[in-house]
Amino acid sequence: MKKNINFSKGFLPCAIISLAIIVFGVVGFFTKGINFGIDYKPGHIEEIRVATPVAELSYSGDAKVTIDLSSSKLEVVISGASVTNETKSYEFVEYPTVQSLASAVCQIQGVKMTVKDGSFDSTKLFMNSAVTNQLSETVTYLYPLGASSVSIDDVRNALAGVNGISIKQLGEGADVSYQIRVGVSEGSEQASVLNSINDKLYSKFGKESVAIVKTDFIGSSSSKSNTLKSIIMLALTLLLIWIYAAFRFHWDFALGSIIALLHDTCIMITFICWTQLEFSATVLAAVLTIIGYSINATVVILDRVRYNLKYMPEAKNFKEILNKALSDTLVRSILTTATTLFAVVSLYVFTTGSIKDFALAMIVGLISGMYSSIFISSGFIALCRKNWKPEYGVHHSAKTAAKATE
Repeated sequence: MKKNINFSKGFLPCAIISLAIIVFGVVGFFTKGINFGIDYKPGHIEEIRVATPVAELSYSGDAKVTIDLSSSKLEVVISGASVTNETKSYEFVEYPTVQSLASAVCQIQGVKMTVKDGSFDSTKLFMNSAVTNQLSETVTYLYPLGASSVSIDDVRNALAGVNGISIKQLGEGADVSYQIRVGVSEGSEQASVLNSINDKLYSKFGKESVAIVKTDFIGSSSSKSNTLKSIIMLALTLLLIWIYAAFRFHWDFALGSIIALLHDTCIMITFICWTQLEFSATVLAAVLTIIGYSINATVVILDRVRYNLKYMPEAKNFKEILNKALSDTLVRSILTTATTLFAVVSLYVFTTGSIKDFALAMIVGLISGMYSSIFISSGFIALCRKNWKPEYGVHHSAKTAAKATE
């Protein structure tokens, strides 16, 4: 016969510990605040790569010449009143190196392609997205993927002194890019801040070596809308879970479930405040995922409690029934959490950027979810049913038991 663990002894100490952590979180909220990402505050986001160009393209003539670079080919579109409109496509299967590509492209009248590293693989080229793809006498650079030797500390040093900026590394090794986020309002301030950022990068690494992979701006109206949607989503999720739990179980079971979910949310916010983990849409997704995970773990325990209420006539008090249910589901709770943690820890170790943030938030939430389903929700229900007697059966009190038999 499986030995029952006296979990009820830990209800009060765990409640005190959780309350202390939440109070610590409240202090962190008012002293450090939440590090909202670009999704929740107006600002600019820019992804850059730092690499030495392997080729330079330019054009002198009357035609309009534009280029389109992909991982499989380079297309050159020629148009204008004085020329024959045509598109020349250079498949990298046929032109595998930068040197072979340059030899072909230079056959176009007026186009010049200067090669710095002719042996480089053509399929691993990229362009600066902030620069127009129309060729002119001003040089357009082609950059190599996987050839960066710049660290995130180098980028941080280059941008030292820019207020409200955050820098995140994307990728690993030589194939790395850096995401730069800065809170800024629309208008002249935006242009001024962006110019300041780019000037600092150009000064540190050289203008020709800094390639902007992509850029975006989130306005104040969009950030406010995202914040409101997130609050509504979180509130609606808790409401639907409350309705489900109240329909399936008694009111105290339902309220205990919601308290556990609020507990997990508070624990995650505490962690986010004190670590200054960027609160983005991805981290919100982690919070919502943990809410779903936590309610599932709690429902398994509550189902077992309801079963024991029917089939443990020898029980003398509710804590005995609760301890039996927790003991019966303990292995399941541990294995479920452990296997999920294994996958999430792998995400944290082997990914970067927002996925790494998601994984870190999930790790905290998973541990908190298992803890709250055992000690927080169960402790609250035990408190509500401290006067329970065996003759009440599945009901909360003598009054509700009497109503059920009428």
